[in-house]
Amino acid sequence: MGQLDEEQRRATYADLEAVPRHKVAELVRGTLHVFPRPAPKHAWTSSGLGAELIGPFQRGRGGPGGWVILDEPELHFPDPEAPVEIDALVPDLAGWRRERMPELPETAYFALAPDWICEVLSPSTATFDRDEKMPVYAREGVRYAWLVDPIARTLEVYVLGQDRRWGPAVVHRDAVHVRVAPFDAIELDLSVLWAK
Repeated sequence: MGQLDEEQRRATYADLEAVPRHKVAELVRGTLHVFPRPAPKHAWTSSGLGAELIGPFQRGRGGPGGWVILDEPELHFPDPEAPVEIDALVPDLAGWRRERMPELPETAYFALAPDWICEVLSPSTATFDRDEKMPVYAREGVRYAWLVDPIARTLEVYVLGQDRRWGPAVVHRDAVHVRVAPFDAIELDLSVLWAK
């Protein structure tokens, strides 16, 4: 195989599986993206948000329940450019309404698109999250997307329109208390997301 052919070769799931465990790898439209593990502020924000949501929305403690919320689930979607391949994405957090996913799959991945995803932005991943992953989430019908920036201390909330395009972002900043879809049944104190 010549050098040009090698450069044009689409990455496969086997390429993703070969990435060392200390890295985060995702596959979008035949391109393998490899990143370092999240930095401490990123991990703090992701863990804090999960802790705030799981009690009321997954367990029904002080909230309505009815959700399955998971850290870093691997999502597999058919790649429209190469139907025998997949897009493999790993959002920081994802949630499914329990009526859509009453039981967890037996596979190591999820083929059912979540109802909500959250990406915690890092300097190394922000462009990829916005430009590569958000269009895939829209294509797959994820209804709500949150982009959280632990450095800028912002929460951007997106809702998918009927045309499978993201509506304009509603941005919340700093230490405000907000009610944000789809988890607007409780008030969220954004200050708990920002590491000191």
